[in-house]
Amino acid sequence: MHLEFRHLRTIKAIHEEGGLARAADRLNITQSALSHQVKGLEDQAGVELFVRRSKPLKLSAAGMKLLALAEDVLPKIEALEAEFRGIEEGTQGRLHIAMECHACFDWLFPVLHQFRKAWPEVDVDIRLRLAFGALPALEREAVDLVISSDPEDIPGVIFVPLFDYAPMCIMSAKSPLAAKPFVEAADFAEQTLITYPVDRARLDVFKELLTPAGIEPAAQRQVELTDVILMLVAAGRGIAVLPDWVMRDIRTHPDYAVRPLTATGRTRRMYAAVREADATKPYMAHVIRIAKSEAVKFQRG
Repeated sequence: MHLEFRHLRTIKAIHEEGGLARAADRLNITQSALSHQVKGLEDQAGVELFVRRSKPLKLSAAGMKLLALAEDVLPKIEALEAEFRGIEEGTQGRLHIAMECHACFDWLFPVLHQFRKAWPEVDVDIRLRLAFGALPALEREAVDLVISSDPEDIPGVIFVPLFDYAPMCIMSAKSPLAAKPFVEAADFAEQTLITYPVDRARLDVFKELLTPAGIEPAAQRQVELTDVILMLVAAGRGIAVLPDWVMRDIRTHPDYAVRPLTATGRTRRMYAAVREADATKPYMAHVIRIAKSEAVKFQRG
C-alpha cells in the first residue's frame, strides 16, 4: 500500500466534514476527483475505509486506523513545514541565553551548533554574567531563553520541559562512602561538599536532600568548572552532587564511585524558560526541538 500525505488529509477531511461534497470543497478538489482518490486508496488497501450508505459518512474500522495515523502525523508535518518556511524566508531574530545550570554547557554547545546552521541570521549569544539573575533578566528582555530546573509562576513566561535527570553523588573510589549503595543527608555532615558557585537554594543537593533534613556539610568549596570538580573528587578533596549525564563516561572509571541520593534516588526536570510572546517564533520552537533531541542523545552517551 502506497500511502501519501494527501491520503491522510483526505481521510481526516471526510471524517470531519461528514461527506464527500463538503470534504471536496475543503480540499479544493472536485467531488469526482475525491471519490476517485478514495476508491484508489481502498483498492490499494484491499478493504473499505467507509461505511457505505451512512449519513453522515462514517469511517470503517480500517478507516479509523488511518484517521488515528492522520491525527498523529499531520500536525507534526504542518509544524515542520512552517518551520522550514521560516528557514527559507531567512527570519532574523535574537537568541540570547542564560543558564542556571553550570553542567549544561557540554549539552548546549551541540544544540547551538545545529541551530546556527539552520538560522544564520539569528543573533546567538550566551550571557554568562546573567546566570545568577537569569529569570529576572528574561522578564526584562535582557535574555530570550533561560535553561533552568526551577520553574516559577512568572506572568508572561512559560517553562517548556526539556528532559529529566537524576542528581548523583560522586566521590573518590577510596572514600568510605563508596562502600554504601546510596548516600543519605547524614553522610554529608563530615564531608567537604564541592559545588558550582551557585546560590544553595538552586543546588540540587541542598534542595533535594540537605535543607529538608537540616544537615550542613562539614565544609563547602565552590568551583566553576566541572573538570576541576572531578579532579578534586578523584584526589579525595571532597564529594560532589552532579547531574547523571555528567557521569555517563566515568561510572566505570576506577578513580570514582557514583551513588544515588537516598535509596529511592531523586529525579529533577530541566526546562527552557521563554517569554510567552516569543514561544511561537519559528526559530525559538526550532531551538527547543533541537535541545530535546540532543538531550536524549547526550544522556544515552
